[in-house]
Amino acid sequence: MTKTIRNRRLRYGIVMMAVIALVAVFVIRLVDIQVVQAAELNEQSKAKRSIPVTIYGTRGDIVDRNGVELADSVNRYNITTAPRLVAPFKGKLGGTRVKDVSVDDALQAIAKASGGDVATMQKNIAANPKSDFAYLVKGLDVKHYEAVRDLEVPWLYPEQQSARIYPTGATAGALTGFMGTDGAQAGLEYSYNQCLAGTNGSETYERGEDGVQLPGSTVTKQQAKDGGTLQTTIDSDLQYMAQQTIASAAKELQAESATATVTNAKTGELLAVADYPTVDPNDVDATKDTGAYGSRALTATYEPGSTIKAAIAAALINEGKSSPTDRAVVPYSRSFPWGGRIQDSEFHPTENLTLTGILQNSSNVGITELGERLTQQQRYEYMKKFGLFEPESAIQYPGQPSMQYGATPDWSSQTNINSMFGQGISTTAIQVASVFQTLANNGVRIPLHMVKGCQTADGKMIDAPDVQGTQVVSPAAAQQTVKMLQSVVTGGTLVGMKPISGYNVAAKTGTAEVAEGSKGYGGQRITSVAGMAPAEDPQYVVTVTFTKPQTNKWSSGAAPAFRTLMSQVLEKYRVAPSTSEAQLYPSTW
Repeated sequence: MTKTIRNRRLRYGIVMMAVIALVAVFVIRLVDIQVVQAAELNEQSKAKRSIPVTIYGTRGDIVDRNGVELADSVNRYNITTAPRLVAPFKGKLGGTRVKDVSVDDALQAIAKASGGDVATMQKNIAANPKSDFAYLVKGLDVKHYEAVRDLEVPWLYPEQQSARIYPTGATAGALTGFMGTDGAQAGLEYSYNQCLAGTNGSETYERGEDGVQLPGSTVTKQQAKDGGTLQTTIDSDLQYMAQQTIASAAKELQAESATATVTNAKTGELLAVADYPTVDPNDVDATKDTGAYGSRALTATYEPGSTIKAAIAAALINEGKSSPTDRAVVPYSRSFPWGGRIQDSEFHPTENLTLTGILQNSSNVGITELGERLTQQQRYEYMKKFGLFEPESAIQYPGQPSMQYGATPDWSSQTNINSMFGQGISTTAIQVASVFQTLANNGVRIPLHMVKGCQTADGKMIDAPDVQGTQVVSPAAAQQTVKMLQSVVTGGTLVGMKPISGYNVAAKTGTAEVAEGSKGYGGQRITSVAGMAPAEDPQYVVTVTFTKPQTNKWSSGAAPAFRTLMSQVLEKYRVAPSTSEAQLYPSTW
């Protein structure tokens, strides 16, 4: 009996010791899990059930002067899944009755609703079947997204993002630029990316094993911030008119390219900057001419030809070296001691011309004879004051030529002469427009600009350009030059252009030879017209330029486009007609 009790007690002791040891193991393991490894395991747990979500800050709009959208952001949707949750289910799959839905049936329905590819979806799921994330289809618009959503597939998760569209298409495409997979690629999108770009935020939510978001589990880590609105000076309606006008003319002239600008003479605001050919930012790949990705009016340099004679004439008057009725004896050609020679575009006997007549007939010989009354340095400095030889200070646009010239001209003897009729020097179409804006604005040059500023999401205006005006020549010199330029239209190189009824117009033509590298100048030309109206109080400046026209290589070929566009401008802005006929200076003596 005593032995039996002793054995029983021994067994109890052994059992108790085993229980105590087992409890001790559990306690130690519990302490290890809840204390020692708690942080690590907690993070691992969160990683498995916490789903990160990017909250996209919307990219700001680019708008015209009236608030019309030139570039806009719209919602697009990516459809994602958790491959480990992809499985057959019971559902309607967009129908009216509940049924068994296989994975293949679901993918087929998703592809039909979204326009996606079943094989691609299957490949993405199979790439990592135990993962929590894979893309099925990207970039759906709202219509296609809603079609997918209505399928009610339990293992689909939408991801919202912002996409870029350009409502005016190619009309302002060269100005707005476009976006690519790596961000802003060209135009204002690129130059003002810091203003336009939104700041993405982030949040997380917890998802159960069945893939369903747990209510109340969303935690915002960082708030998203929308980008600013870039306000331009462009008039989208006028931009379209300018675009159509030069495209039609360029095709008729068989020109390689063309540009047009419209400027408010009093403010320096660019109302239209048109290019042909141009890019549709909604379909960039359709544009084979990569030179059309940007605006040639802003970036392409060329020798401007005789449009520069207006600046030389104004400088002569401003320095008291000449006057509209100053007399000159002008032969057809002129030779120089270093062996150089220049001539006028058409043969003529020696003529008695005034400075007005020299502009009217666009005489290379005549403008150099009078222009040499100014020193080389004086002419150079006046050209710079008119806006040549320097970057456009109030325009931020990629690809503009740096044009950083020195304090003194680095010209040969021949270039010194040729520069007075626009050969041997480089300009852009915008710089030529700046010369005529200055003359039209009583000699005050206002930096041409096409952006008013960027209005941030919190209402602040930033990136406003400095458009302080500079007096280049006196009001009298500018007004006399404009009055002389009316003779170009009434009896000079633009005499063949049909008048714009009711308006006095002042303009200058340009026909410049195109340099062909070491071969010198060849047979190709760049033709242009730059002018303003109404001449007695100019409101708007219009320029048109055609590169390498084939059917008409003279500035007369550019005249119809200038007339059409100027007429559209005067009509659109309801400019009051001239009240009297032009009072002209004599052109001969």
